[in-house]
This record gives sequence, C-alpha cells and structure tokens, in this order.
Amino acid sequence: MYPCPLVRRTRAGRFAERVVEGRDDAGVAERIEIWIERKEGGLWAVGRAVNPQHRPSDEPRQDDYLFEGYELQDALDAANGALEDDVSVSEGDGSEVRQPPFRRSEVLGPLERWFFGRR
Repeated sequence: MYPCPLVRRTRAGRFAERVVEGRDDAGVAERIEIWIERKEGGLWAVGRAVNPQHRPSDEPRQDDYLFEGYELQDALDAANGALEDDVSVSEGDGSEVRQPPFRRSEVLGPLERWFFGRR
C-alpha cells in the first residue's frame, strides 16, 4: 500500500500530484510536490516544487516546470523520472514512505471530465 500524505488543494489544471517527504542537506524536514497539469493550447506540463507550503502564493514559479510538451506519455515519463529520483534520495535518508508512479489511467479520467465539461 502507498500512503498518500495530504497535499494542498488541487489547483485548476492539475490532473495528478505526489508528495515526497524527506530531509534536506542540513537534515531539516523537506516537502517536494510533483504534479502533472494541462496548460493552455493542449500542453502537458510537469512541475516540481520544494517546500511550496512556505511560499506566499500557490502559483507555481516558471522554474518549477521540468517539462512542457504535447505528448502525455512524455509528461508521464518526466514526472515518473523526477518522482523516482526524489523517492530514492528520501529512501537514502531513511524514509520508508513509498509513492505510486504516475499512470496514464489516473490522468485520463480528469482529462475526460475537463474536456467534456463534467465535474
């Protein structure tokens, strides 16, 4: 089973999110959010933010984005690569919390609801 730490409310356009809890280089608790979102013009984007709960705004910064492109599979690959890297580092720091990979099926449901205007 994969425990899912609470994430801040999902913002419009975000279709999937993961949170990795760990420690920074100084041993201080650190929270990393990784997400897949749909942007204007049919772009998929993958974001990664460190300690976003300490920011004055929920809006992602431009440098939070790891990937932007038109292919969902490319977005999934970028998101899963970032997630795997952060989970590996967290495990190296002694964390045993696992995160499931991002999956196409997880993103398609929200995409269909968004596309067809359903809530």
